[in-house]
Amino acid sequence: MKGNSTSQRAGFTLVEIMIVVAIIGLLAAIAIPNFVSARARAQANACISNLKQIDSAANEFALERGKKTGDPISFPSDLTPYIKLNATSSIPPCPAGGNYTCEAVGAQPQCSLGNSVTPGHVLP
Repeated sequence: MKGNSTSQRAGFTLVEIMIVVAIIGLLAAIAIPNFVSARARAQANACISNLKQIDSAANEFALERGKKTGDPISFPSDLTPYIKLNATSSIPPCPAGGNYTCEAVGAQPQCSLGNSVTPGHVLP
């Protein structure tokens, strides 16, 4: 008779389930901020890479067209032939939703997000 009573007790108690749920919640509370921070760093790095490409394209444009420092640039139309375009045939956008500007030869291109986000979207 004792064999039947032990087979009915198989399973988890409410306390055991609550402990497992609490541990999972603790791990999620530790991991989620790290994922958010890693995403922000990745977006900033991609944006800075795009800014470097825009700066290089502006320098190539100036060299090929005989422009000097301070001459205006019609962004993005003047630089489009000098940058690898994305699938929509345009300059790759800021992954965080910012807008790029490049106003003159020799001036650093800028992202509209700049230092308003952490980490900043500015050329070093």
